[in-house]
Amino acid sequence: MILVMASVFRWNGWNSEHVAKHGCAPAEAERVVRGAGRGWPRNIGDGKWRVEGRGQGGRVIEVVFVRDPDRTLYIIHAMPLTTRRRRG
Repeated sequence: MILVMASVFRWNGWNSEHVAKHGCAPAEAERVVRGAGRGWPRNIGDGKWRVEGRGQGGRVIEVVFVRDPDRTLYIIHAMPLTTRRRRG
């Protein structure tokens, strides 16, 4: 399991804009990763990790990140999940 609680996140224009396009803020995505509950994050292959957790206002957020060689975490995807997507 990957240790995320004390991790440093790497943000740049691309991933900041990408999560904003999906209605999330970088701080919200980081909070979901740091607050990962039991069983999270999950390895989804190709060096990618997935977390679901409560974001702002209690909504469920999906976050996908990779771990850089320098051990920073680079979020490549974050968005609120609809009830339908959570079931799938």
